[in-house]
Amino acid sequence: MKLLFASDPSITTRLLVAIIASIALLVLDQRGQQLTPFRSVLSILTDPVKYLVNLPPSIIQEATETVSSYTTLKEENRRLHEERLIHQTRLLKLAALEKENIRLRALLENSFKLGEKVLVAELLSVNMAPYEHIVVVNKGTRFGVHPQQPVMDANGVVGQVFRALPFSSEIMLITDPNHAIPVQVNRNGLLTIAVGSGQINRLNLPYLPNNADIRPGDLLITSGLGGTFPQGYPVAVVDEFTSQNNKPFATVTATPKALLDRNRELMIVWSDSTPIPLSPKPAPNEQENPTHEGQ
Repeated sequence: MKLLFASDPSITTRLLVAIIASIALLVLDQRGQQLTPFRSVLSILTDPVKYLVNLPPSIIQEATETVSSYTTLKEENRRLHEERLIHQTRLLKLAALEKENIRLRALLENSFKLGEKVLVAELLSVNMAPYEHIVVVNKGTRFGVHPQQPVMDANGVVGQVFRALPFSSEIMLITDPNHAIPVQVNRNGLLTIAVGSGQINRLNLPYLPNNADIRPGDLLITSGLGGTFPQGYPVAVVDEFTSQNNKPFATVTATPKALLDRNRELMIVWSDSTPIPLSPKPAPNEQENPTHEGQ
């Protein structure tokens, strides 16, 4: 071989020799196993080269797949997070609807117990300025609402219509300092007046003497006097009775039965009962005597 290429043969001669050698090697490999050891030794030298040649594409492919998987997982995580927020919002809405359904059921049941015409109104706004407890509802004169109508919730008296407008009405709560409601002790029928204290969870009973038969836990109901509130509506529960030795009247406070700071729906009531006047009517015979005398 050295003598063959020593004279610097041409490229054509080298190609021809390479082709002949390749054909000879192919024929020899097909007819016998003489080249197997040589192939094994050669593979030890060439396999690392093949691995090195294939390494960059493999790294690039793995990196691409990793980035693609990360992007897919990130997008799926974002989608699942959005779906979770949507489902949580729906659950909150369902919970709110469930509570609203419970409130409306309570109002409906209470309206049947009242046995009078009622109108359910929804709260629009609250004016809880100091010493002024006024709320606005979405029912007005176009629904027949008029001033001095009693307003209830599922637990008791809330207040009365203070001002009726065409599409809304203002409700004065019983805790407003300008509000007073005739009440009686359900246990013994004791009559008195409950006055708003300016605090949302407190009523004052300022006209009870120190020896009045009233005690903490007594239920106060409307007495029907004055004609605004029909008789028998729950108003408050007495929570404190303190005698004042140096004053003519005791200090008595009560907690309203109505949930004044948590209502969303209120009942405006039309009473079919005859109001009890503050002053007694004259007896029929007293009205007839002057007529007979005139005759």
